[in-house]
Amino acid sequence: MATGATAAVGVLAQTAPVPFGRSPLGLTPPAKPVGAPLAVRPTLPAAPGGGDVAAGRAGAAFSSVDPKLLRKALASLDRHSRLIKATDRIAIVDFSVPSSQPRLHFLDVVNGKASQLLVAHGSGSDPHHTGLLEKFSNAFGSNASSEGAFLTSDYYVGKHGRSQRLIGLDATNNNALDRAVVVHSAWYANDDMIKAHGKLGRSQGCFAVGENKLDDVFSFLGKGRMIFASRA
Repeated sequence: MATGATAAVGVLAQTAPVPFGRSPLGLTPPAKPVGAPLAVRPTLPAAPGGGDVAAGRAGAAFSSVDPKLLRKALASLDRHSRLIKATDRIAIVDFSVPSSQPRLHFLDVVNGKASQLLVAHGSGSDPHHTGLLEKFSNAFGSNASSEGAFLTSDYYVGKHGRSQRLIGLDATNNNALDRAVVVHSAWYANDDMIKAHGKLGRSQGCFAVGENKLDDVFSFLGKGRMIFASRA
């Protein structure tokens, strides 16, 4: 039986997405950001008679993510397993879809649960402000979003308030830390932007979420987990 990130590839099910709540997995935000997570390589248990109940449950939840993108993310998780020790939860950003849609996917590999949030992309990736990402860049001064696997790192308070540093693990995003590509909240990523403008505002390459969603992101990912950003 497959285990770890490779096992999660097998849970892709051809079922409709499950409903999502307002906050990832209904988590209660901690008083302060959580510490380093436990290192976990989840195993999906086989059900009596040869079925895989956990896999089926996870597949139903994870069907919200494009299968091709999910496979890319899980392959990246395996490829960077030496650095990404905690694989019980991952986040995937699908930049194939516009900023008006919830495209930041939170996947709980162990419990087979999922949720989604709105997230902004960089202005350099969408120079005409159409709401669709046109290109990625890892270049300094590009103000663009980068493609690849990011390792969540430490928390700090900066010009955008509470934020979390990210370490880029691929050649396509290895300048992330020095470019200050981080997770933070912003008014232009709030839900009401969709009703008013039909799209979110743009960041300078950071993963900007709504002002009342940051605690959910911090609670779900903590330190040492992966955010994978790409297009399907």
